[in-house]
Amino acid sequence: MTPTTVGVLMFGAMMVLMAVRVPIAAAMFIPGAVGYLVMTNEASLINLLKGSAVARLTVYDLSVIPLFLLMGQFATQGGLSRALFQAAAAFVGHVRGGLAMASILSAGAFGAVCGSAVATAATITQVAYPEMKKHGYSGRLSTGTLAVGGGLGILIPPSVPLVVYAILTEQNIAKLFAAAMVPGLLAIVLYLGVIALMCRWKPQLADTSAPLPWAQRWRAFAGVWPIVAIFVIVFGGIYGGIFSPTEGAAVGAVSTFVAGLLRRELGWAGIGRSFLGAAETSAMVFMIFLGADMMNSTLAVTQLPAHLADWVSHLDVSPLVIVGAVLVFFVLMGCVMDELSLVLLTIPVLFPAIMGLDLWGLSQESKALWFGVLVLMTMGMGLINPPVGLNVYVVNGITKDVPITETYKGVFPFLGSDVVRVLLVLFFPSVSLGLVAWLYG
Repeated sequence: MTPTTVGVLMFGAMMVLMAVRVPIAAAMFIPGAVGYLVMTNEASLINLLKGSAVARLTVYDLSVIPLFLLMGQFATQGGLSRALFQAAAAFVGHVRGGLAMASILSAGAFGAVCGSAVATAATITQVAYPEMKKHGYSGRLSTGTLAVGGGLGILIPPSVPLVVYAILTEQNIAKLFAAAMVPGLLAIVLYLGVIALMCRWKPQLADTSAPLPWAQRWRAFAGVWPIVAIFVIVFGGIYGGIFSPTEGAAVGAVSTFVAGLLRRELGWAGIGRSFLGAAETSAMVFMIFLGADMMNSTLAVTQLPAHLADWVSHLDVSPLVIVGAVLVFFVLMGCVMDELSLVLLTIPVLFPAIMGLDLWGLSQESKALWFGVLVLMTMGMGLINPPVGLNVYVVNGITKDVPITETYKGVFPFLGSDVVRVLLVLFFPSVSLGLVAWLYG
């Protein structure tokens, strides 16, 4: 059996295991272990298993993941999501579609202290949906907005998938965060535009309300000062050279903890739930890491990534066509897989092939940063795209009175804006890399 055949059979076996609902970590580990045994021998497999877990779990850079997860848990349990939505609604809630716009704004801000698409979608939905329902917003607009807003959690820094991508590709985490910032803000602007156009085209989707007095608006805005302070402290410290991204995550977790205490919404029960939630998610993440490491070790033995990179480099097509095909692949796979598993599984295989292409004359580092942002953007599209769309299912699980078909109809206009954003970043890399160049020269 040739090495290429082994690699292809591994991927096939993994997809079958995923289809029958085997946990993703096991679905990657089992075919990887069998493939490694076929390619080497029993002694080599045992020797790999002895050291791989220790090698992975003792990587210092990976400590940033549980710290950012803990930061997001403290933000959720400390009521910061509610304060964000109330502040945004106080300023824009009176315009037609304003509460939907407030949901997008609060999701973007919450993503800056959370880093998870699913957590952002679930948290903001619990706060915003009852208000939109009370004010007569259609289920289509409400749930569609909340589903796409959750995707901001994986693009606007800090982002756990971005951290994982940076580690896998040996890139600077801070530079990758900077590269994602402008595309993330652009997503918010485009989503607000989509809501405005939808409500102008079909006014029955949302109602209007009386504007709040300015004094009440400013009181609501004053309630979000902890989020602003945390963002400034964490990212100001990282880009100011005061501390590393890992240290910044620790500072952010402590700052969010203190903010929750000062708001008097983070009690002992909330603290316990925060640590338990961060521990459970961290355990899941690291189990997926181990499964992906097993799979990738076998791929390295089969030399499938190298063969793929060589094949791609000799294709008689434009490099942008190849990148476009890869991005479409990420959209399709993002429909059925979570973003973290997808990054761990595909980046070790596809990254070498992309790095071998001549794209806009970019340096290797710039190309890696640019491609990483494109990957996260397209995976975000997969989170809301039929037939699955993980964010759609999360939101629909909370808003049980809205049929899931209505939510899918609600997200389609936003998918159009996502396509525009991806094309902008694809054809104008400076949209993503401009801030990196400005910060690092």
